[in-house]
Amino acid sequence: MIARTLERGLFASRWLMAPFYVGLVVGLVVLLVKFLQELLHFAEGVLHATESQVILGALSLIDLSLTANLVLLVIFSGYENFVSRMDLKDQSVRPEWMGKVDFSGLKMKLIASIVAISAIQLLKSFMDLGSTSDRDIYWMTVVHAVFVLSGVFLALSDWLTDKAHGSEGDSHAPNPEGEDTEEHRAKEVAEKRGAAAGAEAGAKAAAH
Repeated sequence: MIARTLERGLFASRWLMAPFYVGLVVGLVVLLVKFLQELLHFAEGVLHATESQVILGALSLIDLSLTANLVLLVIFSGYENFVSRMDLKDQSVRPEWMGKVDFSGLKMKLIASIVAISAIQLLKSFMDLGSTSDRDIYWMTVVHAVFVLSGVFLALSDWLTDKAHGSEGDSHAPNPEGEDTEEHRAKEVAEKRGAAAGAEAGAKAAAH
């Protein structure tokens, strides 16, 4: 009784994560306000802006959009993975990736989004070299390379883990009869020898 009560309490503690995702929704609203502010500023000066300034403005909007996508991905996937499945009346409105992104997939999508955001920031610096020092560009390039390498190492570690689990599952998979591996192999060898002897006897009978 005590164990069941404790386990139920521990399982219910997952709802403590819900306020975190609500806070991320507030952060998403803040990003929306900043996006609208950047969009208004971009639209006001578009007639007098140079080509480089237009590209920088578009990259700023893309940067905010990618960040908002990242936040939304964490909200949906994190809530369904760690709290509870969203029970929606109209299941057709659910994005296809919802319910299919596990913790490993969420981790890879997060690092991919961070790499994309870092690349946008680096591209913005390259487009505006006049206001960016060489030292800043150098460190931004180093940080971006670190993000890329981190993504590669994470993908490699997941691949090695999946491969190790697959090999372990094959080596420890029980045979259909639930017998010990050595006994099962001995039985298979005996059955093959019996089948071969039967075939040889049949051939001799047919010859006579």
